[in-house]
Amino acid sequence: MKSLGSIRRDFAPWNDPSAKPYIQFDKVTKKFGDFTAVNNLSLTIFEREFFALLGASGCGKSTLLRMLAGFEEPSAGRILLDGQDLRGIPPYKRPVNMMFQSYALFPHMTVEKNIAFGLKQEGMPGSDIDKRVAEMLKLVKLEQFAKRKPHQLSGGQRQRVALARSVAKRPKVLLLDEPLGALDKKLREETQFELMDLQQELGLTFVVVTHDQEEAMTMADRIAIMDKGEVMQVATPAEIYEAPTSRFVAHFVGNVNMFEGRVAERTADTTRITGATGAQIVVDNGGAATAGSDIVFAIRPEKIKVSSKKPADAVNALEGEVYDVAYLGDMTVYHIKLDDGQMVRASAMNASRVTEDPLTWNDRAWVSFRPDAGVVLTR
Repeated sequence: MKSLGSIRRDFAPWNDPSAKPYIQFDKVTKKFGDFTAVNNLSLTIFEREFFALLGASGCGKSTLLRMLAGFEEPSAGRILLDGQDLRGIPPYKRPVNMMFQSYALFPHMTVEKNIAFGLKQEGMPGSDIDKRVAEMLKLVKLEQFAKRKPHQLSGGQRQRVALARSVAKRPKVLLLDEPLGALDKKLREETQFELMDLQQELGLTFVVVTHDQEEAMTMADRIAIMDKGEVMQVATPAEIYEAPTSRFVAHFVGNVNMFEGRVAERTADTTRITGATGAQIVVDNGGAATAGSDIVFAIRPEKIKVSSKKPADAVNALEGEVYDVAYLGDMTVYHIKLDDGQMVRASAMNASRVTEDPLTWNDRAWVSFRPDAGVVLTR
């Protein structure tokens, strides 16, 4: 089977039928009074996986994380870690540690004492604590800041201290609740890669909650898209982006164009779609769509080519007018209003300093795309 997107590493236990899940949410429901935060949710996470729970505020992702940590108990269902039912086990007895967005560092303690705090609470011998703290400081590259207090550190450095403290006890699972939310954009991007490297080095299972799509796409082996307490799709970042299984997921992750239509013809190799105004689109894969069914054809902006003339070899080409142009440096984004009234977003990389086929507002333009460029959605 051909993989979608780039391959980060040879790690895909979810594709192995014999692989045993490390974390299992089995028909879990969590209610707060009349409000259902998590609704009959089942989900599996594998050992050493970097797993992301992605969704808008209020979708239930943080509630799921808190139940795994032990701060909340499910109203129904089971949560298992390495085969053990966690119900009734308090947070401090679970082989799990949680890193909060606020970092929750002790302001009166130095960096090394913050890292050592949990180890002292567990009764680890002093010499072993010193050795472990030194390991953690080296791991997060903060050796020279060991004697400083949190207020003397930058936001990124405080984040590293919190991370070092979280992994010092060597939990089986590290839970991260919006861990990079307090950092500026550039530092957040740098830290994403540091977290990935750290997770690989430690060999731990990471479960991160985030509302930042780019963050989840960058770091995670797999992503669970959540909405209203339910999982809408679980897949690798490339599969989520290139092969969404619903309109919700296609809309939620990245930018997308949606063409409403009906399947006019379905063969073994192609699917012909007719739009409301009679426009024809031919695609290679119709998914679960059948002849006569109403569907949506979803296609990403970068898969669409914009030109002043109709490409001679284009299978799918639609004419319209340039409505808006945005030059973003590395790319140019076009909004094309098709003759049937639909607005299409297309993006083109600025690979050279000179544009060969300049287009501007009100110009007539063609948008074209390959038959394998998009996906047909039936829900």
